[in-house]
Amino acid sequence: MIEFQKIDKEYHVGDQIVKALHKVNFKIEQGKLTIILGPSGSGKSTLLNILGGMDRPTRGEVRFNNEIVSNFNDHELTDYRRRVIGFVFQFYNLIPSLTALENIAIAAQLNGNDHQAEDYLHQVGLSQRLNNFPNQMSGGEMQRVSIARALSKKPKLLLCDEPTGALDSKTSLKIMKILQDISKTTDTAVVMVTHNPKFEQYADHVIRLKDGQIEKTYDNKNPKFVEKV
Repeated sequence: MIEFQKIDKEYHVGDQIVKALHKVNFKIEQGKLTIILGPSGSGKSTLLNILGGMDRPTRGEVRFNNEIVSNFNDHELTDYRRRVIGFVFQFYNLIPSLTALENIAIAAQLNGNDHQAEDYLHQVGLSQRLNNFPNQMSGGEMQRVSIARALSKKPKLLLCDEPTGALDSKTSLKIMKILQDISKTTDTAVVMVTHNPKFEQYADHVIRLKDGQIEKTYDNKNPKFVEKV
């Protein structure tokens, strides 16, 4: 579904060139949960930004099915983000003046799904919170709203940037279960970036980054189900 082929990403900082990614190769499959692990500064966020069409590689190819995303112009990248990508962020990024339902509906309008906004709240177990504003919800509830918002676009690729980083361990497992369920029950490829190795056991596929390079990548033949741990 998604393939990175010899991806390099370099930034110019003054007179120096900083290599954020170097010769990165991997594939992400439809309907699978992929976890990208690595310490701060390993290139996780850069990789995620390139996956989501928010940044371009310096060299190499990014392919989505039969499209070469790395060759897209700005207009094509915008369209790619709209029709393919759903984003979940660490700090939710909800609009504080809108209710949970309205936060979802405004994103769902992009694909004409705003009439289904309530269904997405139900999918993440928050039907009772549809008229609540973000400041009336817990961190875990706000993160579930942000996941519902991303799902309302019916993305083919759901990108999650440290989605449990601001949550306690019990709430983190609830979020992990939702992401695992999405990957098992839909055709969406779920990619989660984290520095926490305990989530590795739940993934179908694991990519470990270190210093901008892939240290290890492997398929987990028997991923554990969150509710059984």
